[in-house]
Amino acid sequence: MPEGDTLHRTANRLRPALAGATLRRFEAPRLLGDRPTVGVGIRDVEAVGKHLLIHFDDGLTLRTHLGMPGSWHLYPAGARWRKPRHLLRALVAVDGWEAVCFSAPQVQTYRPAQPGGPLGTARDPIGHLGPDLCTPDVDLDAALARFDTVADPGTTTAEVLLDQRVASGIGNVYKSELLHRCFVDPFVAVGRVPVEVRRQLLEAANRLLLLNLTTTRRTTVAGPAGSVAVYGKARRPCPRCGTPIRMQRHGEQNRSTYWCPRCQPPGATGRVPPGPVPPAAATPS
Repeated sequence: MPEGDTLHRTANRLRPALAGATLRRFEAPRLLGDRPTVGVGIRDVEAVGKHLLIHFDDGLTLRTHLGMPGSWHLYPAGARWRKPRHLLRALVAVDGWEAVCFSAPQVQTYRPAQPGGPLGTARDPIGHLGPDLCTPDVDLDAALARFDTVADPGTTTAEVLLDQRVASGIGNVYKSELLHRCFVDPFVAVGRVPVEVRRQLLEAANRLLLLNLTTTRRTTVAGPAGSVAVYGKARRPCPRCGTPIRMQRHGEQNRSTYWCPRCQPPGATGRVPPGPVPPAAATPS
């Protein structure tokens, strides 16, 4: 499933072509909600967590969630698409450009400001999301509080990091990388993890997501572009101690988790610093 940085890069790619333009054609064979009106202006394109939003001037918003198979492409008008038409889930065409969403499982329109359904209520499909860790001014205190107000304390820490109600943007890659970085057993109950370590996890997530907003070669540790510590490296040596990395699928979604059994032994809840949590560094370490 695309992580938050992927959605933000997609929004940044679509925005110059769509924002401020006029909708000339719209297709969405599986759309839930009202159809955008041809001739309406497009106000903005943004990403919130793992959701991509296209806002129209009349108050309607198109939301797509890409799931595992989905993707957005941007083509000059009339150019040949790189995927077959039967995978089309949304087409937003403006003068000179076609933004095409393929294979997304969720394509919906809604009105955030509609009476009776203001932003943040159940009517808003993104109102449940926690603070977006892909933004530089994210409220980490609010996200930290959601560990207790949203997550069950008996849930594994790996599962809570993926819970977009706590903080949005973390996906499976970052989940494993963050837990390894902070010396936390992925399967320890989140209620056992000290608040200081929870903050470390959020700060590291925010820092790494921001660093990866401008590259498709996701990097979480020092080294060449695309370097990661543990994700996808089952049976290879841990870069910190040399112990073979393990992988296990778990949780309701049966997601894969990679960890080092020596750096993250059973029950490990991270390393609490003696004083205040230091500020985030500028580069991966």
